[in-house]
Amino acid sequence: MILKNALSLMSLALLLFIVQGCAPSASGKVYTRDQARQGMTAQYGTVQQVSEVTIEGTQSGLGTLAGGALGAGVGQTMGSGAGRTLAAVAGGVAGAIAGQATEKGVTTKTGLEIMVQLDSGEILSVVQESDTLFQAGERVRVLRAANGNTRVSY
Repeated sequence: MILKNALSLMSLALLLFIVQGCAPSASGKVYTRDQARQGMTAQYGTVQQVSEVTIEGTQSGLGTLAGGALGAGVGQTMGSGAGRTLAAVAGGVAGAIAGQATEKGVTTKTGLEIMVQLDSGEILSVVQESDTLFQAGERVRVLRAANGNTRVSY
């Protein structure tokens, strides 16, 4: 029983590690493979305001699936006969709910909404991860891809 519980905890830790690794980045410093070697328009401006925001986590279904499988596996170790089946089903449902919430929680990030007045006079708001701090009055570069992806950098 102790070995099965230890394996369950190790499986949960592995699930959290995998879910975190699958989360897409909203960083101004991270480029996807498709963005490499693609031209972007650069404009310059001045930061007007910076506000902290929350970037919602993903719900890809991986957490739900893995949590359900883990919960069913744990439930299968309890009781016998019809009770074991009921415990496996209940464990699967509870695990799926917990897995979905875990995936969303693990992939939720703190971000910044950066209001920039471009030299052209246009005011632009960009939300990205808060891995680079910006302050009102700073000069920044705004990069825009043809598909609309926009980022603020120095």
